[in-house]
Amino acid sequence: MKALLLESPGNAVLKEVPEPEVGERAVMSVKRVGVCGTDLSIFRGKIRVSVPRIMGHEAVGVVESPGRLGLFPPGTRVVVDPTVTCGYCDMCRADHSNLCRNGGLMGRDVEGVFAERLAIDETLLHAIPDQVSLEASPLLQVLATCVHAQSKLPVFPGHTGVVIGLGVTGSLHLQLMAARGLTSIVVVTRSEWKKQMATGWGATHVVGPEQAAEAVMEASGGRGADVVIESAGYESTLSQAIELAAPGGTVLLFGTITGGQTGLPYYLLYEKELTLLNPRAALPRDFPTAIGLVATGAVSFDSLVTHRFSLDEGPVALAALAEDTKALKMILEVS
Repeated sequence: MKALLLESPGNAVLKEVPEPEVGERAVMSVKRVGVCGTDLSIFRGKIRVSVPRIMGHEAVGVVESPGRLGLFPPGTRVVVDPTVTCGYCDMCRADHSNLCRNGGLMGRDVEGVFAERLAIDETLLHAIPDQVSLEASPLLQVLATCVHAQSKLPVFPGHTGVVIGLGVTGSLHLQLMAARGLTSIVVVTRSEWKKQMATGWGATHVVGPEQAAEAVMEASGGRGADVVIESAGYESTLSQAIELAAPGGTVLLFGTITGGQTGLPYYLLYEKELTLLNPRAALPRDFPTAIGLVATGAVSFDSLVTHRFSLDEGPVALAALAEDTKALKMILEVS
């Protein structure tokens, strides 16, 4: 079968590889895979992995043969939960399998999903109903991580929410906030071409960083934001999130910040008695919620997919996406 492998930083190749060893696992035919920021960081060498490595962790497909448990009959459309867990460490036993001490991620720590077929533990699969198209369904995995993050938020109708950064995850967080009944949602983005999309997804105010404080005060009646989701991944945007939050509010750090530069407004954390959340990945229970949100139309993936390529074009597509500043989501069509 064909698979897309990373052989060295910046060098991904399409190769024929052996069929996966099945054992007691289910076999699925991969239909669509998504490329995310983690994949690009692995491709660029910012995240080091053992090579050669089959890349990717966002995949949907169709079950060819069930595994030992027989959970999914042949023909079932499924999405993959790419989190690898041990099931027995203290974190797994405490319902924090996303923090498994022995765990990892497909495409980073073990072989990934950029391949024509997968042999996979059935417990890592979730059925996709017919009303959800496979075309953009790799985004279900991303949505599950957003669902996991927002499950920790005390959000109610009448609250004021803020989303900083309008990439894929920021767009999904905005839609989740609207689905949860927030009537005042401020989106902070520098991108002019994304502002119209934000309004269509439920934002009441869409502004640049310089206008954010004024917009939040207007939206909240001068109180500040009850919830701020930082989805850009910079220390400066986390600082702004802290500044925009109301006293007693909650800041959710969703963007991945790998290094600091200027320091945070630490006194404001104390003065406002803020709750700072830093969620990671998703739990199995977050996937059915994500699937249901898309199936009912509460969340849409429309406009999020900006690039489509075949798996054969994967090496060229990865290199192109790494240089494209206007890209949102790339989908690779496998079969």
